Amino acid sequence: MRLSLTLFFLLALLLPLAASPVSAQEKDADKTTWHDITTWGVEGRILPDQERARWFDRLPASAEGKVTDAVWNLSRDSAGMMVRFETDATDLQIHYKLKDAGLAMPHMPATGVSGVDLYARDSDGKWKWVAVTKPSSQEMNTTWINGLAPGYREYAAYLPLYNGIEFLKIGVPADAKFKGLAPRDNPIVFYGTSITHGACASRPGMVHTAILGRWFDRPVANLGFSGNGKMHEEVADYLVQVDAAVYVIDCLPNMNAEMVENRTVPLVKQLRAAKPETPIVLVEDRRNTNDWILPGRSKHHTANHAALKAAYKQLTDAGVKNLYYIEGDTLYGDDTEGATDASHASDLGFMRQAEAFRPVLEEALGSSK
Repeated sequence: MRLSLTLFFLLALLLPLAASPVSAQEKDADKTTWHDITTWGVEGRILPDQERARWFDRLPASAEGKVTDAVWNLSRDSAGMMVRFETDATDLQIHYKLKDAGLAMPHMPATGVSGVDLYARDSDGKWKWVAVTKPSSQEMNTTWINGLAPGYREYAAYLPLYNGIEFLKIGVPADAKFKGLAPRDNPIVFYGTSITHGACASRPGMVHTAILGRWFDRPVANLGFSGNGKMHEEVADYLVQVDAAVYVIDCLPNMNAEMVENRTVPLVKQLRAAKPETPIVLVEDRRNTNDWILPGRSKHHTANHAALKAAYKQLTDAGVKNLYYIEGDTLYGDDTEGATDASHASDLGFMRQAEAFRPVLEEALGSSK
């Protein structure tokens, strides 16, 4: 009798466990194959063979203590990084953890600061937007998009602009084909300020650097450092280590005329000494969209432009070749509608910048063939 009671209680305990249903999340996990993007690499992560403090840092570990503390800290954002892959999956999952818990800024949404932005090639090979994550926590494990049209195609995912990444995995149904695409060589290298860094795009793919990467179908390295793009020699020490297709120097929004006068020529000479043939593009600062009513701000931009023009003339008169120039007066357009806060570009401002950069980069890239 005592043994029968013991068996009864054991069965009573075990039966609910055996009968408990598998959760929908567990079922989905069983049906999903996860791909860690670090196993094949991302574009925009320069000098990938050098040691990193964090895998997704933009600069190698050796930069810590060499560049300024501000530049080092900003370099830990994943701005400009893009991963390519091919799949026939009709549903895509994404699991990633952000470096920082702050997901957004007052003038920039979480989708741009901390989102992962997805594009795909259409049947004609043209890049078109597909989806973006909507970050609501520091770690996201979510459906990226489902119900995709059948077909095996190439995708590109742009990483967060003003946050860093601890890890990122892409999930597809277990029976789907999937192939990670290795990063391409010879990027267009942009060295600049918060605008280059991506402020204030609504999505990572809407920065002008990313737009130009799609238009030219080339890799891009984004070395924008918010508030700290100041033509530093120690940053240029890393620029010259990159086998760049073109260098774009767009630092004037963080500089004044005296700094432009003192630093432009040495920076170009530093780049040219290491890369005798690589095209270099100098960019004037955009005008704040309200400088029409702020005389002091207008005077600042005018002085910056004059200083850069003088440096450009000095360099070309000295025989420096493959040097190009982009004027800044209408980088955001001429209707005052291209910025979020007078200074930082909106999506409209980024598209207008891309259009202004395009013909100059076409010429520069043609010269480098």
